This record gives sequence, C-alpha cells and structure tokens, in this order.
Amino acid sequence: MRNILIYSCLLFLFSCTEEQFFLGDPVPKIAFEGLSSDRLVQFQDTLAIQISYEDGDGDLGFLSADSLSMEVWDQRLSKPDFYYIPPMLPLSAKPTRISGTWQVKLKNLFLIGAGSLEQTQFQIRVKDRNGNWSNLVRTPDIIIEK
Repeated sequence: MRNILIYSCLLFLFSCTEEQFFLGDPVPKIAFEGLSSDRLVQFQDTLAIQISYEDGDGDLGFLSADSLSMEVWDQRLSKPDFYYIPPMLPLSAKPTRISGTWQVKLKNLFLIGAGSLEQTQFQIRVKDRNGNWSNLVRTPDIIIEK
C-alpha cells in the first residue's frame, strides 16, 4: 500500500506541467502619447512619435533583428514600413504583464510631390511573438515642408 502511495505521488508530481499566469490580455495594446513636432523640414528634422504599450504576457519583441514587428505607415504611401523591436523581457522569462513607452524616430522625411509642403499622418501597430497584432494608432496631421 505504501509503495502504491509513493508511486501515485511521484506520478502526480511528474505529470504536472508549469502553468502560465499573466495579469492581462495577451494581445498587445498601444496608445499615441505625443509628437516632437507637427511641422518638419524635409531631410533636416527628425520626427519622434511617443507610443505607450501594454502587453499581458510580455512577449513583445523578437531576438532576431530580421523579425520586423512594428508597422509604421505614412499615409501618403501605398505600403507601410516595418521596424525591429528587441525583446522587452528575456525569452526565458515567465509570462508577465509589461508596460512602458517607446519613441519611434523617423529621420529624413521628404516631400513626395512637387509642392512646397505636404500633410500626412502615420498609423502604427505592433506584433508580438505569438502573432497577435495590437490595435492601430494614428498620429495627428503632420506638415512636411521644403
């Protein structure tokens, strides 16, 4: 009887797997926080877009720099550009709620047409390692001039 109890306890212990707990939604959420300026000179000024983020399981960012997980879309263009986000937590860390802010810096913005100024907006979203895309945020209007 004693052996059966010991074997049952061992079987129970070795059949358990580690549960993963997190404190929020595993789908990342972002929010627009601000701009460095709403008026820029082409090829001269850098636009800094402040974004806050929150992720319930902390899987934002990739180890490989070839993993482009931030989409930034200049609304004057037909396709977005993609950028690399490094891991926000070590890959070996347990799922944990994370939050913070990023500053997305865009250098050398330029006019596309022949005019002396253009107006645009940027749309931004991020993807986590589980393939979940965040919500989409949009900047206010930005003027780019010669």
